[in-house]
Amino acid sequence: MKTTFSATIGAVVIGRNEGERLRTCLESLSQNLTHIVYVDSGSSDGSVDLATKMGMTVVPLDMAQPFTAARARNAGFKTLISSNPSLKYVQFIDGDCQLVSSWLESATDFLEQHTYYAVACGRRRERFPEKSLYNRLCDVEWDTPIGDATACGGDALIRVEAFVEVDGYREDLIAGEEPEMCFRLRHKGWKIYRLDAEMTWHDAAITQFGQWWRRSKRAGFAYAAGSALHGASKERYWVKENRSIVFWGGLLPILLLSLGLLNKWFMIGWGIYLVQIVRIASFNVRHNYAKNFQYLIAGSFVLIKFPQFMGVVSYHLARLLKYRATLIEYK
Repeated sequence: MKTTFSATIGAVVIGRNEGERLRTCLESLSQNLTHIVYVDSGSSDGSVDLATKMGMTVVPLDMAQPFTAARARNAGFKTLISSNPSLKYVQFIDGDCQLVSSWLESATDFLEQHTYYAVACGRRRERFPEKSLYNRLCDVEWDTPIGDATACGGDALIRVEAFVEVDGYREDLIAGEEPEMCFRLRHKGWKIYRLDAEMTWHDAAITQFGQWWRRSKRAGFAYAAGSALHGASKERYWVKENRSIVFWGGLLPILLLSLGLLNKWFMIGWGIYLVQIVRIASFNVRHNYAKNFQYLIAGSFVLIKFPQFMGVVSYHLARLLKYRATLIEYK
């Protein structure tokens, strides 16, 4: 049975080779919504047939063009709105996520009452945090503060009017397209809000260090691209984050290595990282995590700077050599 607000909300799902996770995602949406578009990015596991049999509108993305999640989301939005021009909101969701049944009502109520907000997002949770440390760290990463926010992630309810005003996602970005769009929304006078409400369950499926490393490298690429686009703005978009990545992940280790492995300052210098871990663990106490896990989180915050620096370098190399970077995939 569809809810009373289903006539005003549509959904865009993007995915590739998500298998049963896609089925779970589509089933969670179809409980409340009628207008659902699935955009497939070259799946070979039968995802297109699955979505078609479930009655979804399917958009096979042209893989002859460079793939980005932004391009997939925009394609889904255009298809959705062309068939349903009266929709007021679109729920964007990744194919490896399951929508919480109560989310749409909470998010719609908020946007209906606060017309100057373009985006409502909520709590994304990791479905299997016990499977790996990396999954658990993802769950920590997604637990952002409640209230006004500067950005959302890939799962969010977005006002159609606002999305159209900024021409959607920037399709040439291989990462960081959600906060970049939110930057443009905010500079048009719109606001973003994170509700204290459950939104989605996500299956990160990160069980190996290499996956975590590649995901972190992609984040570094996103920071570099975002800073290059909007770093000169009044808010200095992601400039501080880039400087932190370059210092901790690049300049400092290069300096220490240049001293030589037998130099006493080499060992003393690496102690700076330990001090940084202790500092982060001591001040990052917003959540009630066990003390040993606080140190694991802090350690990941420091270690992540190294793959992020590689991502920053990758971005600038692509820019310098004038070639288009391809998607950095981790699963």
